[in-house]
Amino acid sequence: MDRALAFLHRCCSSAQSSTLRQRTYNAGLRPSPLPAVTDTAPQELLAVPVKNRLFGMLYEGMLLFGVLFISGWLFSTLLQQRHALALRHAQQAWQFLVLGAYFVWFWTHGGQTLAMKTWRVRVVCADGSPLRWTRAVLRYLLAYLWFVPGLAIAYLIGAQGWMLLLLPALNVVLWAATARFDRDRQFLHDRLAGTRLVLAPAAKPRSPERRA
Repeated sequence: MDRALAFLHRCCSSAQSSTLRQRTYNAGLRPSPLPAVTDTAPQELLAVPVKNRLFGMLYEGMLLFGVLFISGWLFSTLLQQRHALALRHAQQAWQFLVLGAYFVWFWTHGGQTLAMKTWRVRVVCADGSPLRWTRAVLRYLLAYLWFVPGLAIAYLIGAQGWMLLLLPALNVVLWAATARFDRDRQFLHDRLAGTRLVLAPAAKPRSPERRA
């Protein structure tokens, strides 16, 4: 008799608990699921090592030689340039625009030229966002401070011979040294333009299926 009463008590308690859970679910009081863990932390902007910058600049110079050669050939062919001194200033202006278009286009489309992509260098805004064309143009103009002041000083003092090479070279060395005194190891023209060079992530190797 006692066992039967205990069994009936357990059945009633189970039925009441089930009914209470159903009412709680219908009332919208069910417990909320745990939030999913996502990686939303911003990617750290790492400074570019000196080796990457140096070899990237050398590689960029090799590529620019081809760009300037082709643009110079087009200029002399279309305008029937008879010798190097003819239309010299017009050609210099043309080359200036060609280089500007080259850098601005690449900087606003991924932040990397071919040389920068090879050495994992990317130019972004100071906050890490991609460059717009106005800031890219400003950075291009300020980049001439690498050597224009040295050339201007050589012209003003009437430098000749080895001084024509020494003054621009000294300008380049001093400008490169500005990165040593910057807290983010950025060049002065990047600081003035509101941009920065960051280390791009390494390219992922292609899977065998994609290679096939």
